[in-house]
Amino acid sequence: MKIAVVGASGAVGQEFLKILNERNLPIDELVLFGSARSAGTSYEFKGKKIVVKELKHNDDFKDIDIALTSAGASTSKEYEKTITKYGCIMIDNSSAFRMDTDVPLVVPEVNPEDALNAPRNVIANPNCTTIIMVVVLKALEQLSHIKRVHVASYQSASGAGAMGMAELDQQIKDYAAGKELTVNKFSSQLLYNVIPHIDVFTDNDYTKEEMKMYNETKKIMHSDIAVSATCVRVPVMRAHSEAVWCETEKPVSPADFRAACAKAAGVTVVDNPANKEYPMPLFVAGQDNVSVGRIRADIANPNGITFWCVGDQIRKGAALNAVQIAEYLIKTKFKK
Repeated sequence: MKIAVVGASGAVGQEFLKILNERNLPIDELVLFGSARSAGTSYEFKGKKIVVKELKHNDDFKDIDIALTSAGASTSKEYEKTITKYGCIMIDNSSAFRMDTDVPLVVPEVNPEDALNAPRNVIANPNCTTIIMVVVLKALEQLSHIKRVHVASYQSASGAGAMGMAELDQQIKDYAAGKELTVNKFSSQLLYNVIPHIDVFTDNDYTKEEMKMYNETKKIMHSDIAVSATCVRVPVMRAHSEAVWCETEKPVSPADFRAACAKAAGVTVVDNPANKEYPMPLFVAGQDNVSVGRIRADIANPNGITFWCVGDQIRKGAALNAVQIAEYLIKTKFKK
């Protein structure tokens, strides 16, 4: 297998390299691509140094089987045909193609088979908050159909990429030094604050981030499920948290849902409130699985159940999910 990483120098690109180093994919050759600015930089993979090539409109992807791309929506749209024209499968981490009807939107624990129907040779990675939620919703859906979901997200600085993490880190240092805090990446100071605003507002007063959860959940789960979200940026460095309220067609007991989560792929149950054990981003950062806890009946809805889940935004919410799609394709589409 010949694999490419596009956007190798970014936060997700670096996580791609870390995960590919950890997992046992049958990679014969890894090729790294980046902007003109990052071209020439070298990174280590399996004990070898690989130099980043500049992404150009040429035949560099002719012999590449799978490209993991995370260079932004505009770059993905511009280079789609260049990457896929010789049959390379583009697993894209941006928002460029997620809602295109001829592009599958895939979370391997939920709808892996969708990856096999990619007529444009493009597979989209969902939004990070959607991924973290649907991995857990899959376990509930198997017990009773989910009619609607209300969710409040508590999203870390990592959701804004390397620059977001750097800004929070700098604000911490400047505050400690008694300096004036600089705000560039976020709409307001993030340190000692929460910002109920992620991405731009749409005509219905929901943000694009919130509408992604509404639209993407339906597509991934092939369902009429309705999602209403409020997405909030919090001063946490890495890993997103979500408080989720679900209404199902039939009542589901917390015990049954907890047992289903314990058996679900990609989910770890951390649910012992008596001992103060519940998922927290400090401890979920760096983990592959989504952690779920605070599972309980919704006392405002006889068919309701509520829970708290946390997932590493850069890992499962981005790079790991894309690598898992690649692993699924290698086992199925590329199996000899």
